[in-house]
Amino acid sequence: LGYGNGSFTNETRYSVGYGPQSVAIGDFNNDTRLDIVVANFISNDVSVLLGYENGSFTNETRYSVGYGPQSVAIGDFNNDTRLDIVVANSASNDVSVLLGYENGSFIKETRYSVGRGPRSIAIGDFNNDTRLDIVVANPGSNDVSVLLGYKNGTFTNETRYSVGTRPQSVAIGDFNNDTRLDIVVANSGSNDVSVLLGYKNGSFTNETRYLVGSDPQYVTVGDFNNDTRGAIAYEMAYASGGGSSLQCVVIGDLNSDANMDIVLANYGTNNVGVLFGYGNGSFTNQMMLITGPNSHPNSITIGDFNGDSFVDIATVNYGTKQVGMILETRYSIGSYPQSVAIGDFNNDTRLDIVIANSATNDVSVLLGYENGSFTNETRYSVGSYPQSIAIGDFNNDTRLDIVVANSISNDVSVLLGYENGSFTNETTYSVGSYPQSVTIGDFDNDARLDIVVVNFVSNDVSVLLGYENGSFTNETRYSVGYGPQSVAIGDFNNDTRLDIVVINYGSNDVSVLLGYENGSFTSETRYSVGSWPQSIAIGDFNNDTRLDIVIVNFYSNDVSFLFGYENGSFTNETRYSVGSYPIYVAIGDFNNDTRLDIVVANSDSNDVSVLLGYENGSFTNETRYSAGSYPTYVAIGDFNNDTRLDIVVANSISND
Repeated sequence: LGYGNGSFTNETRYSVGYGPQSVAIGDFNNDTRLDIVVANFISNDVSVLLGYENGSFTNETRYSVGYGPQSVAIGDFNNDTRLDIVVANSASNDVSVLLGYENGSFIKETRYSVGRGPRSIAIGDFNNDTRLDIVVANPGSNDVSVLLGYKNGTFTNETRYSVGTRPQSVAIGDFNNDTRLDIVVANSGSNDVSVLLGYKNGSFTNETRYLVGSDPQYVTVGDFNNDTRGAIAYEMAYASGGGSSLQCVVIGDLNSDANMDIVLANYGTNNVGVLFGYGNGSFTNQMMLITGPNSHPNSITIGDFNGDSFVDIATVNYGTKQVGMILETRYSIGSYPQSVAIGDFNNDTRLDIVIANSATNDVSVLLGYENGSFTNETRYSVGSYPQSIAIGDFNNDTRLDIVVANSISNDVSVLLGYENGSFTNETTYSVGSYPQSVTIGDFDNDARLDIVVVNFVSNDVSVLLGYENGSFTNETRYSVGYGPQSVAIGDFNNDTRLDIVVINYGSNDVSVLLGYENGSFTSETRYSVGSWPQSIAIGDFNNDTRLDIVIVNFYSNDVSFLFGYENGSFTNETRYSVGSYPIYVAIGDFNNDTRLDIVVANSDSNDVSVLLGYENGSFTNETRYSAGSYPTYVAIGDFNNDTRLDIVVANSISND
């Protein structure tokens, strides 16, 4: 199910017939809930699954059709306000029409002959008589068959029109804005598309061909650049990479930005690809949604299956003989979320989430279920305008606690955790002026966690050492650069004492403070980075047992890497481009190759950039994935226990 921002839940699968090839959706029983029909190539039937209100479906009901059904479409052929089904049968060289009853069941098929090996089908009103007509692409005879509809749901005999070699896919649209539907066909054998313009009486011109890439398999149409003219998208333009074996392309607005997006069925790589449209005819890089081992998705349809007004995706998985549902779950939190952290708050081995909500002066806690979903939020009041959040066990009771930096009230709030995942009321501690970022660590090696806070206006950091009961000392401050924005800690010189690194927004550099045994620190050493650094993370990116630093640079739209020496000093920066106005970075091993990767939240382009790491500390170019409106924070964890790291993003404008 779709989240409305272009992201999706994990799939839910439903069994269908043998060799599922194509899927379509519609409300078959007029209950305002979308239903599914699947064409099953090997079992020579279609499976109908009626939808429930929550986005789940009944078990299949099967209806026999012709031999080798390859493609399915739906429409009201007899104008009785009930949807009907038409199927292209590739082995029997015909189409099956099944008229619908009010309860979502269907009458026995009626067949109509077409060309050889029909593979793809589309429907529309070609002669403007308010009755739906059918067009079928026939790769065996290198033509398309057009069948005009009668009022009672029957059809004329076919009229054929020659196209290119081995036509694989057909779509319709008004390409010349004359209010008459036209036809476009993808021809895999001649590496072109055929366009047939429509006449008023439902007949068509001879084809005009346009060269495309090699072996086009699928075609669809849509207004990708918002100029009110239909554009044609063909398979090779959006292939997902080696071995993808793209089988199906559909279009729709997945993230509610009024721009058309593209969804791909990648048969060979067992995933669904999503490309989000910019509205100018270009698209983002492909976001992959896994459909499972050996699933081999070969058909897709989209719609709102659970009635939440967000677009969901249904796939036909040929390899597993199932229909996969990729549905949305959204969780409400407070207003203008700024920071997120994850941990197991109730000790049930499932990850939970806490979010700092700056406009409502509270934090939202969502406890996790085993399947990767979460409870509704529980809110706890904190100081004024919370900006940053961190978690740890401050009183050594094996339960995680929370600390929040509050920018307007110039303090930090500490909330100690109970066994059930709830928390005490806050205890506040004063820090410097306009605290921006908080993190925790044991700075004096006494087995108790301590706090360090970056103070943006007073240009310093506050260190608060922890007591055994979860309370803290008054702050000690250390000067850093101008406009410090974020802080991270690690042992940079391998002396078993934690050190501090701070990014300085105003002076475009970072400050490194090495730690002493008693929890105090040296004066800063500074290193130049990009323009307006915003966020920082540390890790050993080149596997030399020395910690390195990565910084997000807001105005230069890139990240800076500084690699560490044995004495706690660092190299000059190396930069990599990311999205527009990057604001936060996190690290983890996303592809399980034992090398650290990074993910960056890009606030202006409303996406995240993922850069995969090489062994020598260099990185791939970014791959982008759409997020909500104005993403400001990102965290990673394995939310569904599949041994693969997942990403959670806090979106400030869309409040999700």
